[in-house]
Amino acid sequence: MSVKIGNIDLGAFPLLLAPMEDVSDPPFRFVCKQNGADMMYTEFISSEGLIRDAAKSRAKLDIFEYERPIGIQIFGSEIDHMREATEIATQANPDLMDINYGCPVKNVACRGAGSALLQDIDKMVKMTAAVVKATHLPVTVKTRLGWDDNTKNIEEVAERLQDTGIQALTIHGRTRAQLYKGEADWTLIREIKRNPRIRIPIFGNGDVDSVQKAADWRLEYEVDGIMIGRAAIGYPWIFREIKYFYNTGKILPPPTIKERVDACRIHLEKSIAWKGEKTGIFEMRRHYANYFKGLPDFKSYRMQLVKEEKPVIISELLDEISVRYSPSAALGEMA
Repeated sequence: MSVKIGNIDLGAFPLLLAPMEDVSDPPFRFVCKQNGADMMYTEFISSEGLIRDAAKSRAKLDIFEYERPIGIQIFGSEIDHMREATEIATQANPDLMDINYGCPVKNVACRGAGSALLQDIDKMVKMTAAVVKATHLPVTVKTRLGWDDNTKNIEEVAERLQDTGIQALTIHGRTRAQLYKGEADWTLIREIKRNPRIRIPIFGNGDVDSVQKAADWRLEYEVDGIMIGRAAIGYPWIFREIKYFYNTGKILPPPTIKERVDACRIHLEKSIAWKGEKTGIFEMRRHYANYFKGLPDFKSYRMQLVKEEKPVIISELLDEISVRYSPSAALGEMA
């Protein structure tokens, strides 16, 4: 049976790319889509920034046809601002709107946005209802189990948000107090899925970093789909590997060095095309180590990649990496 958000058909067990600040921009989303992400979200966008017409916030509204279905995620602390930001974001023509009630970062939560709303469920419900009314698009929510261990109120949150008209809920299996530390606990996510009152799709998020975990947790926690964040950084193949295992029961071989270099190169090209040469190259630097994780004696290449400012030289370095770490080169060293 297909999972649906409004009229969006996501297939039998969708894999979603999590919205990640300074990571899930269009270049990164491109490589994830190529490798099987069923649905993606923009980086989270400040409602205040959209209303002020801040350039950085507006740029995050950029979406491309090949990315669909895609959601725009917004956050904020004022109900009126969230309503207005929803109207602005709807004009960018995404497939859905998503509200962030999960971000634990201080400069978001301490301003009363993101996961801070877990301390004021009444306000969260009013804000969600305002967003639902402000757009014709389906509205979804991403949140956490609660503010801390003493206030794991996600069961109440799920029921009340569903009553406002949201059409899917993603739950990160940590509290705000945990940030990204410790282990994600999905047992409460399963309780929500088993609640007979809950009719909307429930997606699990947090710590899915392997094919085996995705397969085990799919069965153990009974979720409708899985959202993957950090594990996709520098490893967009995680989506295709999980899907392959679901479909065949077999483990797909890891990406070849050529595939790693190709994905990195495409990511870089898209980054330059979208942000301009200087910013595109600068912001790509955080990704190199992830694309080539685990390669022996890679440090000198990484140092060169993060210092280099000319696209043509970076391209030559990538060619060199491709040759240096190809299977034939390894065989030559062994001979």
